[in-house]
Amino acid sequence: MDQETITKGKNIAITSYILIVGVFIALSMNGDAKNKYASFHIRQSLGLSLTFLALSIIAPNFNSVNVELPLWIFIMVLWSYGFITAVKGQAIAVPLLGKFFQKIFKDIQNY
Repeated sequence: MDQETITKGKNIAITSYILIVGVFIALSMNGDAKNKYASFHIRQSLGLSLTFLALSIIAPNFNSVNVELPLWIFIMVLWSYGFITAVKGQAIAVPLLGKFFQKIFKDIQNY
């Protein structure tokens, strides 16, 4: 990706990491122009948001801090990583799940 694409899509990419609502705001912001950099981070943050929702449903069933806490730390580390790469202007997938998110959400904001 060239620097101009990154610069134009940076605000949208950062917006996509603002809680779960940020994904939908970023999708609408990127609707017309379809910036590749922003689309990459929208797919990442959508995957992280859905993972967060899934953990919100599954984790309480374990009824153990020893299981729940590592799951929440895991999602927060991935979210932080994605957010930091968006701020830095990098298109790096989050560890472990990022490539999967890009694959399953490939049609979102695709050209």
